[in-house]
Amino acid sequence: MIVIADAGGFCRDHGRCVATIGKFDGVHLGHRSVLGQLRQQAARLRLPALVILIEPHPEEFFAGADGECPARLMDQEEKLRRIEGQGIDFCLVLRFDAAMSRTSAADCIRSILVDGLGIAALIVGDDFRFGHRRQGDFAMLERAGSEQGFSVHRTQLRECDGVRVSSTLIRERLALGEFDAAARLLGRPYSISGEVMRGERLGTRLGYPTCNLALSHRRIPLHGIFACHVRVLGSVYPAAVSVGYRPTVSDAGKPVLEAHLLGFDGVLRGESHGESHGESHGELYGEFIEVVFRQKLRDEVRYESLQELRQQIAVDVEQTRRLLVNCASAANAANANAAKENEALKS
Repeated sequence: MIVIADAGGFCRDHGRCVATIGKFDGVHLGHRSVLGQLRQQAARLRLPALVILIEPHPEEFFAGADGECPARLMDQEEKLRRIEGQGIDFCLVLRFDAAMSRTSAADCIRSILVDGLGIAALIVGDDFRFGHRRQGDFAMLERAGSEQGFSVHRTQLRECDGVRVSSTLIRERLALGEFDAAARLLGRPYSISGEVMRGERLGTRLGYPTCNLALSHRRIPLHGIFACHVRVLGSVYPAAVSVGYRPTVSDAGKPVLEAHLLGFDGVLRGESHGESHGESHGELYGEFIEVVFRQKLRDEVRYESLQELRQQIAVDVEQTRRLLVNCASAANAANANAAKENEALKS
């Protein structure tokens, strides 16, 4: 998939395309249905399939630095990986900023869709709104299409367990720790991916080294301590994982994911865990890992001392061991499905 940052010149360089537009947070079953519809329409017209990905989310932009906005299910890079895995040819990352927020609906159609991308067909929901003050809608797109030579198609709704699949519903399930329900909506277990970063080396001193990920989301969809599986270097490890703000050792207010891998025999150097299950597994710095959430153990808590924290970490690790290691069916299923879930990373 080719990622572009500007619609200008696309039609000149690549010809016309079939497009859809949205935030695609989670790239869930509903999104995958839309992307399948996009591929089918593009194949029928023998044109490339293009996704217009809105970043940042408009809610994030309007909330400002300190305002409230919905939690993100995934960052931009993970969205792009998932969208590429759906067989899409191009992705335009449409930067939502002050200028874009002031652009009229008519100008969006003309400058982006027609003059820039040269769309032959557009696939959107019939509740889609766009342009300054959300003045553009599905009917406006249909009128513009009839005048400027592109067709407009409604997205196909996807239901699961009798309800419409949506990013909002997935956020609600994750906040409640309902990972099986979230997985059914996503079409795969919920996970967070990224490169292992260096931290403060607290965890190793506590005896529980961790792989740490800095979370770029301003708001994260879950907080607490979890039993997870971590996929790294072609293997799957059970892990006790903390997601949150490390209240015992930090007041920085920046969310961090910290995973203590059970059974990992690499050289351990160090990252922090301030609800903290460890220091970073040193040989994994810079490695890409995927953390797959299985069960919530407890909420994040501030402890009065590092000794209290260490004692609680021991309990968390033992609980994770009972859930994921000593339970042979769970451990065997994780390894047997590693290849399958690697494919799911693309879906």
